Amino acid sequence: MLYLAYQTQDDIMSPVRRMARAGLETLGPIANGHIKSLRNVTAAYELIARTGLTHTRPDYGIKNVRVGNREVAVREEALHVTPFGTLLRFRKDIEIAQPRVLVVAPLSGHFATLLRSLIRTMLPEHDVCITDWHNARDVSTRNGRFGFDDYLGHLITWLEHMGPGVHVVAVCQPCVQVLGAAAVMAEAKSPAQPRSMTLMAGPIDTRANPTKVNELANGKPISWFENNLIATVPARFAGGGRRVYPGFVQLSAFMSMNLDRHRKAHVELYQHLANGDLEKAKPTIDFYDEYFAVLDLTAEFYLETVQWIFQEARLATGELTYRGRPVKPKAIRRTALLTVEGEKDDICSLGQTVAAHELCTGLRPHLKRHHLQPGAGHYGVFSGRRWEEQVYPQVRNLILASD
Repeated sequence: MLYLAYQTQDDIMSPVRRMARAGLETLGPIANGHIKSLRNVTAAYELIARTGLTHTRPDYGIKNVRVGNREVAVREEALHVTPFGTLLRFRKDIEIAQPRVLVVAPLSGHFATLLRSLIRTMLPEHDVCITDWHNARDVSTRNGRFGFDDYLGHLITWLEHMGPGVHVVAVCQPCVQVLGAAAVMAEAKSPAQPRSMTLMAGPIDTRANPTKVNELANGKPISWFENNLIATVPARFAGGGRRVYPGFVQLSAFMSMNLDRHRKAHVELYQHLANGDLEKAKPTIDFYDEYFAVLDLTAEFYLETVQWIFQEARLATGELTYRGRPVKPKAIRRTALLTVEGEKDDICSLGQTVAAHELCTGLRPHLKRHHLQPGAGHYGVFSGRRWEEQVYPQVRNLILASD
């Protein structure tokens, strides 16, 4: 009923948004002629047209990049595809060897395009691939389940597909799976185990300095999450009948944590549009275009993540398993480790990511690094000026030292 109610409301609002867009197309050119009263109207139309969510992955929009003093074309290349995700490479039209990097995106209600800024920053100096996760509502039930082990298994498969010598950069939630995959591959003595792994703002040990996110996860038994937050995809979609944690529910949870901030952002957006200041409006428009693009998680992956990582901290306590066998971070001996935390991160707080160092007892001290980014919140760790100017150089240096 939860998903059906949402979809019904979205269907009802769809004609209203279409009318607002039509009004924009009609009045926009006139309003741009500095007619203040019309700009007020078109600003309102803009906000109405933007009230809906999209369930389609936005475009990465990376068509070229500067390498040295050359402008180089970039094209997306699918290296390995499963029903639940694509190993996507940003192939540059250049014949120089660069360190190969797998960027591991979170599966937490948004598409991997949320890491567009990180990819664009790394691309001039690295051969970059990303885990481009698919929307669960578009995956047929015939393709079976996708749980925590399946996510970790995808990482192992994709690292093996890329071959020896790859570096891994994980953002937020998948830091646990990346550390787990490195441990499993190290114990198996896989030649494809990564040369380095960068874990950025991830919940390695959620018992350290619990945030509001941790408190919400621990405030109810796992049965409550299953009974209240899991929905069934309507039959009209390819994944009809699949049980999912809907992306619109996750978005609502994130927005409820900072309602005043989002309200203020939209008030300012209206003012910028009404004043005809499109340059100031554009960053807000771009951010919410990405933020309001949501994807659904399979129910099993969401519930296992909440229980195993946020409620029980299984990796930190030594209780995490993969395919029934213990995951042993102490087995990691060759993969250099960098952890990154943001001073003002209210989603994954200080201490939760650096905890990885205590688990990787097999790594010699010179293979371990930690970076605390002053002034950075959660998103500031992997996007924006602080990421580009202060965090990225730490990541680049680790890769260069380990390549």
